[in-house]
Amino acid sequence: MISAVAFDVGETLISDDRGWGSWADWLGVNRHTLSALVGAVVAQGRDNTDALRLVRPGIDVKAERAAMERAGRGEVLNESDLYPDVRPSLAALRERGVRVVVAGNQTARAGELLRALDLPVDALATSGEWGVAKPAPEFFTRTVELAGVPAGEVLYVGDHPQNDVIPARAAGLRAAHLRRGPLGHLWADSKDARAAEWQVGSLAELVDVLRSE
Repeated sequence: MISAVAFDVGETLISDDRGWGSWADWLGVNRHTLSALVGAVVAQGRDNTDALRLVRPGIDVKAERAAMERAGRGEVLNESDLYPDVRPSLAALRERGVRVVVAGNQTARAGELLRALDLPVDALATSGEWGVAKPAPEFFTRTVELAGVPAGEVLYVGDHPQNDVIPARAAGLRAAHLRRGPLGHLWADSKDARAAEWQVGSLAELVDVLRSE
């Protein structure tokens, strides 16, 4: 039985286009160039921030992010960043009595911005607020606590097999792989993605799948 569904953020609920575009503009590099570098480093199994280090070797990402904030060019999230199926799908799950939570690798500031969107969720937290990020087991321990039900009743939904599917399953949660965004499509046919109990192309499809459970 699935009593709670926990959602990743980037390329699950929101498009990452704005965020990476802002980084490209700040660093003075073509947006396509940075986008390609992000895809390349992640395909190599590296952290996506390594793309920033390729553009500017030795960059202190945290300090640079703070500088962007001070310059009035910090993180921005609004309704246009949400994928169209997000609000109706989250609302549909809650109407069925499923607890809906959000837990992703995002900054504390992103957590504030997400809350300001007033999504139909029961709880929301980010790795920046917790001080621990995926794929660390503690992240999923915290996710289960946020969900408020046993791990085996929590379904974690995300686009990144190595950060979402595999560690969620290892922590005792169930998992769904979302074929969305560059990484979701890149690894859709991978062994790690197939380790998920479900593979879906949209959150609306996920809702339909769970209706039959």
